[in-house]
Amino acid sequence: MFQSKNDIFEILSEAISEAIIIVDEKQTIVATNTSASTIFGYTENEMRDKPLDILIPTNYRPSHSGHFNSFFGQSEKRRMGLGRELYGLKKNGTEVPVEVGLNPFEVYGKKYVMALVIDITYRKQAEKEIHELNTQLEEKVKERTSELNKTVKKLKELNTNLETEVKRRIEAENKIKEALKKEKELGELKTKFLSLVSHEFKTPLSGILTSATLLGKYKLTEQQEKREKHLDIIKNKVHYLNGILNDFLSVEKLESGKIKYNFTNFNVSKVVNEVIYDANMLLKYGQKINYPEEIEKYSICQDEKILELILLNLVRNAIKYSPENTVIDLGVSLDNDKIIFKITDEGIGIPEKDQKYIFQRYFRAENALLDQGTGIGLNIVKSHLDSLGGKISFTSKENEGTTFVVELPIQN
Repeated sequence: MFQSKNDIFEILSEAISEAIIIVDEKQTIVATNTSASTIFGYTENEMRDKPLDILIPTNYRPSHSGHFNSFFGQSEKRRMGLGRELYGLKKNGTEVPVEVGLNPFEVYGKKYVMALVIDITYRKQAEKEIHELNTQLEEKVKERTSELNKTVKKLKELNTNLETEVKRRIEAENKIKEALKKEKELGELKTKFLSLVSHEFKTPLSGILTSATLLGKYKLTEQQEKREKHLDIIKNKVHYLNGILNDFLSVEKLESGKIKYNFTNFNVSKVVNEVIYDANMLLKYGQKINYPEEIEKYSICQDEKILELILLNLVRNAIKYSPENTVIDLGVSLDNDKIIFKITDEGIGIPEKDQKYIFQRYFRAENALLDQGTGIGLNIVKSHLDSLGGKISFTSKENEGTTFVVELPIQN
């Protein structure tokens, strides 16, 4: 019935290269074209009135009926088997890879589905050949990559050996340069040290010699005051020289690692009293030291003698670089597990450009060159504090004064 009323369809369908298969709602084939017969191996019109299952491989038939009914109910165009490989069953029982487009339509109130089928055997063969070629290419790439990796590995080994040799030579050169630099620095330090010792010892020794000579001339009783004056000069000069020698010994011990700290529990007031007692002998006219308040309550576990050395060095500097009629303030406070000492003077201060060098050995600020000194006191102080887990800092303004802050752990 469908065929007799659609001669025009036959003309059109034969002009299309794709296979056309039309089925009704019962999945009965009602029309085909020559391309369909060719693909599936049937003679012309042989497939008509046959069930669609004759073109479906056996393993797909159980699920196909459900898919067909679902699609037939929706009645919309779509490709069949999206994301899956589809196969058709030829008359001789062989399977052929296909692509299928489904197109529902209605004629005289009756629904049909037109399937446009394309035989993709040659495409599949081409894809297979391409896949095989790709596999072969990948294998060749793997082989070449393996060979290249071996070559690269050998080059890396050669480069590593070369880099190691270059590194060894550079290290050797750097060691030589460092040794030469240290030798040069040592030579400069020796020259500076000899110059320093010559200057710092010569001046007080000359003073001692002069005072000792003058002492011999003051033999009368009424000249006792003059004798005492020169005796005080000799004592001060000897005390100063003794301080220089102690500084040099401290440097030698610090460098050789011979310093052994003796940690004991003691009251801070004991050390402060010793420092102020020694410093009072150095005070200039009108100078005074403000004694810290309520320090009897502060007890710490540190090296008592080293703490005394640190504070005395800072207080002496404050006295030395401050003019007459000025105040040196010594403050002590606690901050959690630290004890803090502040030594403030009203002296010449440290020029800003010299401040970054102030803890270097033998360095002396530009405005202090005419005063006696070795330039190693602050270096010794900082070295001891580093070893004791403490630290030192300062603020200073030229011609206004300096404040040094020493921090030490209460327990060590």
